[in-house]
Amino acid sequence: MSDATAHIDDIRRIMDMLPHRYPFLLVDRVVSFESGVSIQAYKNVSINEGFFQGHFPGVPIMPGVLIMEALAQAGGIFVVKSMGIDAQDKLFLFTGIDAAKFRRPVVPGDRLHLDASLIRRKMNIWKMQGRATVDGELVAEGVFTAAIVDKGKM
Repeated sequence: MSDATAHIDDIRRIMDMLPHRYPFLLVDRVVSFESGVSIQAYKNVSINEGFFQGHFPGVPIMPGVLIMEALAQAGGIFVVKSMGIDAQDKLFLFTGIDAAKFRRPVVPGDRLHLDASLIRRKMNIWKMQGRATVDGELVAEGVFTAAIVDKGKM
């Protein structure tokens, strides 16, 4: 399978690339990946998510910051795969979010599609355009920057 059509359907492979674990791992599957260009992934949103207990009781809505975090995690996988590095000794840290917009609520039962495309890379700083959709409808978007750093330097 080529990089352009590669997908990761094993959560263990995703967990090899991200340090996040339950309840904060927000990527379930990578659908496609093109090295240095883009990644498409998704998260299945379930009523069993812990944040729905308080956001909001009786009207469960996924917090916007977690939608952005899901996009960033997809971006982290994108960077790790594009660089071809062993992620065990690295962290992908947010350095900024710009132009974040939320278009409609994400609720239990939604499949949150996560698309991240490279805008530019300068050394260890990556700038990406992120778009989250549900059933083809834009729910959130933003431009985010992140740095990949050695865990030992934290």
